[in-house]
Amino acid sequence: MKLRFWGVRGSIPSPGEKTVRYGGNTTCIEVRTDDNELIILDGGTGIFPLAQTLLKELPLTAHIFNTHSHWDHIQGLPFFIPIFIPGNTIRLYAAFDPITGAGAERIMNVQLQYSFFPVREAEMKSRFEYVALMPNEAVTVGSAKITPVLLSHPVVNLGYRIDCNGKSIFFTGDHEPHFNIYEPGDEGYEEYQTLIEEQRQGIIEATRGVDVFIADSAYTIEEYPSKKGWGHGTFDSCMQLAKDAGAKILYCTHHEPTRSDDDLEKAFSAALERNADAVSCVDVRLAREGEEIIL
Repeated sequence: MKLRFWGVRGSIPSPGEKTVRYGGNTTCIEVRTDDNELIILDGGTGIFPLAQTLLKELPLTAHIFNTHSHWDHIQGLPFFIPIFIPGNTIRLYAAFDPITGAGAERIMNVQLQYSFFPVREAEMKSRFEYVALMPNEAVTVGSAKITPVLLSHPVVNLGYRIDCNGKSIFFTGDHEPHFNIYEPGDEGYEEYQTLIEEQRQGIIEATRGVDVFIADSAYTIEEYPSKKGWGHGTFDSCMQLAKDAGAKILYCTHHEPTRSDDDLEKAFSAALERNADAVSCVDVRLAREGEEIIL
């Protein structure tokens, strides 16, 4: 397999001289199987430059796996040029949301309204298909098996494990480690703590032994207390999770948009020092827009 980062920032695009090294586009990752099937993880603004490179491959079939429906993970989809070109097949995969009763179709239904965008959904010229996913129910794309894993975020968020010919990738989308809503000594604390430990262990088992672990590490441990419950991880939590899962390589991503590249590197270096045990077991890297890795 081969993967390439097209967007590594979180929350809002942050272009400019202070983010030029790591990139300012929001989340998008291109994955190619050994047979060159195209899998795209999330449709942040990074999907727009990806689209430019795909025009030489027409007609194409693209499988877009959405982790969740927050703006920074879908805002590039209306600008994914292949959806407007006849002969292309685009499949958008996303979680079924029990609250709204809708699946992947809602992502485009809402965005492609005249109030928000000048082109309606009915005017897409490609063959556009929606696929609703359920946690732990794997789907296949050619030679690859993609398994959705339910993670912790304020909206339904699916991480994706991709297995292909003995190689594997896992992407969290947005994920905050589960935390106890009770204080020690409160009624319900012990029961809830047991549930948290079961959830964390389930994630470890689902990601066990992956070659590449790509994780939301938006915050430092100093920032996290004031942002608890917002649905994002820290450098430290990601390093420890990757270590416990036995991952070979960890890419920290979803970089805080207000953090310059220099500040990003400083925060990353400090986390590496604090987590020497994890770093000794896992090759830990900062995700960089444009970086490509072949497995």
